[in-house]
Amino acid sequence: MEAAALERFHSPGKGSGLRSRRSVRPGELLYRDVPFAYVLSKQQLGSVCERCLRRNENLHRCSQCKVAKYCGRSCQKEAWLDHKQECKCLKSIEPNFPPDSVRLAGRIVFKLLRQSVCPSERLYSFSDLQSNTERLSEEMKDGLRHLAQTLQLYLKTEIQDESQLPPAIDFFQIFTKEGNF
Repeated sequence: MEAAALERFHSPGKGSGLRSRRSVRPGELLYRDVPFAYVLSKQQLGSVCERCLRRNENLHRCSQCKVAKYCGRSCQKEAWLDHKQECKCLKSIEPNFPPDSVRLAGRIVFKLLRQSVCPSERLYSFSDLQSNTERLSEEMKDGLRHLAQTLQLYLKTEIQDESQLPPAIDFFQIFTKEGNF
């Protein structure tokens, strides 16, 4: 089903949603697109190509950070735009390694800074996601503040001064966004 066959709607008290504009058969694929951002979990690193996500025993690692691994040159080249800044950040914090959520938030920040348009944003963009801060306990907020500080340290080689980021990029708020689907 094409994105045009789907429509966004607001459901009071529940947030935003998607619905079909036509009848749907059971099991029919409604929508598929590339993600805005993704990372492999720490457990998958080394056994899955960072670009095509295929399992492979003979992956080639990035010569710079030595973390990212690829099937071959074509996957590595295709991934370079997303990996270039991340690569510098990973090298800068060796021997430490950031949590998966911090790596993902880093990729989101870099993509927002590049003002890169992703096909998946035809229906929703990152700015459309809603913050759920008011529903979080103080303990959860403290945990997210800690993640935001970890993100700031992780990105330090690429972003020296967080105050110079556009207002739409708030390290804490990135961790509180949800799609409400």
